[in-house]
Amino acid sequence: MKKLLNDPANLVAESLRGVERAHPELRVDHENRIIYRADAPVSGKVGLLSGGGSGHEPAHAGFIGPGMLDAVCAGEVFTSPVPDQMAEATKQIDGGAGVLHLVWNYTGDVMNFDMAAELAAAETDTQVEAVVMNDDVAVEDSLFTAGRRGTGAAIAVEKIVGAAAEQGRSLSELADLARRVNDSSRSMGMALTSCTVPAKGSPTFDLPDDEIEIGIGIHGEPGRRRVPLASAHDIAEMLVDPILADRDFTGGEGVFVFVNGMGATPQLELYLMYNEIAALLDKAGIVPVRTLVGPYVTSLDMAGCLVSITRLDDDMLRLWDAPVATSALRWGM
Repeated sequence: MKKLLNDPANLVAESLRGVERAHPELRVDHENRIIYRADAPVSGKVGLLSGGGSGHEPAHAGFIGPGMLDAVCAGEVFTSPVPDQMAEATKQIDGGAGVLHLVWNYTGDVMNFDMAAELAAAETDTQVEAVVMNDDVAVEDSLFTAGRRGTGAAIAVEKIVGAAAEQGRSLSELADLARRVNDSSRSMGMALTSCTVPAKGSPTFDLPDDEIEIGIGIHGEPGRRRVPLASAHDIAEMLVDPILADRDFTGGEGVFVFVNGMGATPQLELYLMYNEIAALLDKAGIVPVRTLVGPYVTSLDMAGCLVSITRLDDDMLRLWDAPVATSALRWGM
């Protein structure tokens, strides 16, 4: 294993120190491993909280700032944060309008966010709602989830709901919007290689050089099947066909297409993949009106990609285009 680190046990803590130094627009509670936008809580605005295991950077901390999240809880690598972290963050970002938890569908995250909401309610009068994001069409249940996994749709949900929160929409309105965006999204990923968790020091799973995993999870969970290494064209079909079979993406204002790199795939290859994906959508009569290509929800050093498609209505499209200022996404500011 070759990685830029000192002691694997201190990787997350030392990385958070780097986040704090690099981004003065954020503040970090190192004891609780919570990253906040510097002006949180914002009076009268619903606070938006997400989080999860580290190793998916720039998710989750890269999406904190005006137009997206108010805070994120960081767990150890591929490990959920604990309820006390989430409860503390919930209390700290309540500007009087309540807090919305945006939860990726992994068993530990769902359970711990539920407990955090109970703790926050018991200790304060903070009103909390939660929306679970579960967009992955690859498998219905996995080692880490009950139901579908949460993957690329989080980008669309957090950006769109974040913009709506800046407009002053209510907690119930934001929760309904988050569910609507999640329900409008479907995703599917694949792996060319495993990733290596620093504390383990060896690949998470064995994937021969002449095989790929279709339907992989963002922690290296098994997918639908292993197949021989194929062309980008054929891989695009293996990802897009199940997405289109699962939901109707015609109509509306068009779709948002997100082609995500899993950590070790160069942008050159991701744009090649987008070209193949766009051709398949053209053939299906589906119109991409907004796109995002790059490594935004990674799995450490895994090579591979994930495709996420969201059907947009007028409101979602306007909110996607609204100003955002985070370390990973920034426009209109």
